[in-house]
Amino acid sequence: LPVCVSTEAAAVRDRVTKLLGFYAELPSYRAMLDREGAAGPADVAIAGSADEVEEQVRALGAIGVTDFAAVEMGANPDEVDATRALLRSLLDR
Repeated sequence: LPVCVSTEAAAVRDRVTKLLGFYAELPSYRAMLDREGAAGPADVAIAGSADEVEEQVRALGAIGVTDFAAVEMGANPDEVDATRALLRSLLDR
């Protein structure tokens, strides 16, 4: 899943659409997105403040997800560092 700690979640979703939007055209991903009711990868992106991203990741666990691969979508070093720090902190909890 695309993940980014950012003060500009809408910009993250726009970036996800531009960089990963083609996944919505691949049959296997299209089927998965359809099952989730998502138009494209931006609809399943995890973005927002550190607290919001943590809440979204924990919500995955609450529905039974035990593993997922985070695709960092930071646009600058601050977003990349914040995203990595949060993801690392979740490993310790």
